[in-house]
Formats: sequence, structure tokens, C-alpha cells
Amino acid sequence: MTKRSPFRYFKTSPEVIRLAVMMYIRFPLSLRNVEDLLHERGIDICHETVRFWWHRFGPIFASEIRKRRVEGRRSSRWRWHLDEMFVKINGERHYLWRAVDHEGEVLESFVTKKRDKKAALKFLKKSLRRHGSVDEFVTDCLRSYGVALGDLGIRDRQQTGQWMNNRAENSHLPFRRRERAMLRFRRMRTLQKFASVHASVSNHFNQERCLSSRHLFKTNRAAALAEWRGLCAQ
Repeated sequence: MTKRSPFRYFKTSPEVIRLAVMMYIRFPLSLRNVEDLLHERGIDICHETVRFWWHRFGPIFASEIRKRRVEGRRSSRWRWHLDEMFVKINGERHYLWRAVDHEGEVLESFVTKKRDKKAALKFLKKSLRRHGSVDEFVTDCLRSYGVALGDLGIRDRQQTGQWMNNRAENSHLPFRRRERAMLRFRRMRTLQKFASVHASVSNHFNQERCLSSRHLFKTNRAAALAEWRGLCAQ
């Protein structure tokens, strides 16, 4: 059975929709910034249209990227860095849990109101169920990690130490830039949705520029962009 295109009933071409969603999620731009950039390219749309597109197509694109990654077995099974960051929603503190592999790619994002054992256990179960087992977990000194790993019977895989978790700390920076551009979040559900989509898009275009030559970087960047343009194509 042929899969129905998610772009059906839309008058705008899929290429324009993919471009608008990529610009908004990948770069620290506001909705109106994207509207102005598209207008410069001869595409006249409203910023609310960009908002609707990313809500509608962002999770679809992210799901396809994750599916291709899992099928290609590109998820790290060696070392994960686990960390949580503070995010305020309407003045109330929430916690964004993130699992990052040894190359800095975000594997999982999970939002909770607390950072206790229950939240850590739910986050770990979700990550392991989606990406499989891993040899080593690097965490900070939050006791919730140790208790949750103990309940799962893998406490011996936990590693803690000064500066060991810098990989996870540095991976927070792109999301912080997006948070400032969006003037923070107003709903917990929106935070969870955007964090998951942003992680998949960042992973897709992450080329480790400092570790490759200019020629190799340009080749990988072109391949990533070509694959993005083919998402959900029939």
C-alpha cells in the first residue's frame, strides 16, 4: 500500500515547507526572522504559517530522521553522557533530561517537573528502550541517577568525575540559543515537542567541522542537505 504524502491538501510546495521548518529549527531565528528571509527569496507567507508548519511537519521530519538512524544502527553503544538542564516555563522551573553519545549527538530528550528517582528511572527506561543497551553511563553527582541505575541492575556502568560530563554540558549550548530566540517556552508540552525535534535536526546536520577537512565537510554537508530535501518524498 502506498503511503500517503503528508503534504497533501497544502498549496505550498514541499520544498518551501522543508526550507521554512529547517531554518526555524536549525538556526536561532524567530518566526518573523524566517518570514523575512523567505520574503527576500520571493516567498510571501505569514509568520503564523511558519509556526503551523513546524508544529505539523517538525515531528514528522524528526521521526523519519530517527527511524533512519535506528535502522542504520548509528546509535552509540559505547558511552552515554546523561545530564539535566533547568528550563523555566511561566516562571516555574522544569528539568530537561538529555542523553548524549560520545560524539555529542543528542539521543533522547525528556521533560519533567522534578528530578527525583522516578523521573530519572522513566528517562532511562525510555532511552534504553529506543536505543538499546550501552556499556557506560557518565553522569554528574545527582543521586537520582545512581538509584535509578541500581533499580535497572546496571549501577556498575555508572561513571562520575570532575569534567567527565563536559560533552553533555556543551551539547546544551545550541538549545540555549534557540530558547533565547523563542523568548522561552510557555507550555511543558511545547518544550518536550521542540526539544525532541531540535535534537533530531541538530544530529542530522552535525558534521563535527573541527575534526574533518574542508573538502570532507562540504561533502558531508551536501549529503545531509540532500537527504533532508528527500524527507517524506514519494
